[in-house]
Parts: sequence; structure tokens; C-alpha cells
Amino acid sequence: MKAYQYRLGGSMKDLSIVERAPPRPGPGQVLVRMRAASLNYRDILVVTGKYPRAQQDSIIPLSDGAGEITELGAGVTGFSVGDRVAALFFQSWTRGEMRDRDSHTALGGSIDGVAAQYCVFSADSTLRIPEHMSFEEGATLPCAALTAWNGVTGPRAVRSGDTVLTLGTGGVSIFALQLAKSAGASVIVTSSSDEKLARARKLGADDAINYVTTPDWHVAVRGLTGGRGVDHVIETAGGGTMERSIASTRRGGFIHVIGLVAPGQFDPVHILLGGVTLRGTEGGSLEMFASMNRAMAQAKIKPVIDRVFAFEALPAALDYLQTGRHFGKIVVTIA
Repeated sequence: MKAYQYRLGGSMKDLSIVERAPPRPGPGQVLVRMRAASLNYRDILVVTGKYPRAQQDSIIPLSDGAGEITELGAGVTGFSVGDRVAALFFQSWTRGEMRDRDSHTALGGSIDGVAAQYCVFSADSTLRIPEHMSFEEGATLPCAALTAWNGVTGPRAVRSGDTVLTLGTGGVSIFALQLAKSAGASVIVTSSSDEKLARARKLGADDAINYVTTPDWHVAVRGLTGGRGVDHVIETAGGGTMERSIASTRRGGFIHVIGLVAPGQFDPVHILLGGVTLRGTEGGSLEMFASMNRAMAQAKIKPVIDRVFAFEALPAALDYLQTGRHFGKIVVTIA
């Protein structure tokens, strides 16, 4: 089979396709013919050796993919050959709160990922994608969609009448917009592009702020909420925007810290004075994944895909991701 492989300390230019023997499923495992994979900013960090978790020296990258089961290992029940499935980002996080050891089972970083024609997964960490989604759409769910769902549903779920602020228009932010609107919330979106903001409005965003032309966007957010502040912030940027995110949040509100694209420092006194909760939000459990899939199927939510690349063009897809020009998700097909 064909698979991508990177070596720690290299660059995206060193990412190359190698030939490997297809894996075989052991007891309790399923063999999946991968059909599509989606990209996350994390993949750039992994491929360039900057991921803030332990990663192997040489590994198959990418964490998010979908495909069809071609073989069942001994003892597997509940699945059939031909089922369209996706694998859990943290393979061992099936229920309850995340444990430290779960971080060592992250696809495409701690263990081999999905940038391959065939992958073996634990059946207990695999689930069917919604019937109304294609392989390309299903491939966007394990990290970006599930992280957004984790923020929108817990520990204090977004409710009808709440206001949610999403930073940017990447995969997590667009999923958060769709899921929050489905819950009956109002959503404010920020971007540096008026064109992207117009697209976000078409998806249901109630208000849109260009953070280039309005650098004090936290003041604008306060104005849009009558001085109260938002109930939730989907914080996909990082320390460089944190103080403004805190200033945008009502007392007792939540900031779901997800992204690392804008590093920087901030004064923790603003957390105290603002009375807000900062919550690290990274992926989700299999239980969460199943709940999200049911909700997305019921609401017929379709992932927003910006662009689809061929498998052989994965380095170009990562380069495109790094430009930040995308709206929603970037996907590669696996032929």
C-alpha cells in the first residue's frame, strides 16, 4: 500500500510517499480502506517536529480520516465489511474524562495516522459516519468537529439564547458556528476577510467582525451584547488573542482554549477580574463522537469543505493550510 511518512526534525518538503505492506487486523480490530483524510493545524506542528506532545521519530501523519471496513478481526461484533467509518482521534478515550495516558494514543502523532491506503483501528475506537455525509465530509469529524462539539456541549452546554464568539473561520470555528446555531444560540464570528465573514453569515452567523479593520474587536463584541459579553468563546488562536477573548466574555462565561496559531502572553489578572473559566479543549471521547454524529444527522449538518486535494498532493495541501486562506476544512482523497 501507499502511505506518507515523516521523520522528526524534517520539514514538509521531506514528507514523502513510501510503500508498505498492508496491515492485518488482530483480535478486536478492523481493517479500513481509507478514502479521505482532512487536515488540522496540528498536522503542520507534527510534520515540522513542533507538536507540544511526545511524537515518534518516524510515523504516518494525519489524525482524521474516513473509509470502509474491508476485514474484521477475531471477536469483532457490531460492524460489517463495507461499513463507512471514522476512527477516534485519541484511540483509548472511549468515555468519561480524558486521562493522561489517552494522550499517548493520538493518531498521526503518538501513533501512526491515517495518511495511508489501509489502516487498522480498534473496533472499540471506531464508529460509523452519518449516512448523509460523504467520505470527504466524514473525514472532517474526528478532531475539528469533535473538538467544537466538546466546547459547545460541556461542561456548561450552549443553550438557546446564549451568545457564542468564534475566532476565525477554520474548521473548528465553522463547526462551532453550525453546532451553536443548531442549539439556538447567537454567534459572532471574527476574520481578517470580509469575504469569509459574508460566507459565515450565510451559514447563520448573527454578527461578523473584521479583526484587521477593528483591532479592538473585544470592544465591538461587548457592544453587540449590550455590554454583557458572550457566554462562550471558541478560542482558536492562542495567547496572542487571549486578553481580548477574556474581555469579550461575560462574568462566569467559558473560554474553550483550542488553538495555538497566535502565540503570546497575557496577564492572568484578567481571568480573575473577569470571573471567566479557561478550559483546555482537545478532541473528545467516543461517547461524545457518537452523540455529535446523532445530533449532526438529526439536524442534517454538512461539514464545510474549502478544497479537496489528491493524495499525492498532501504537501501542497499542508502548504495551503499554512496560508490561512481556507474557509472550513481541507481534505485529501485517498485513491
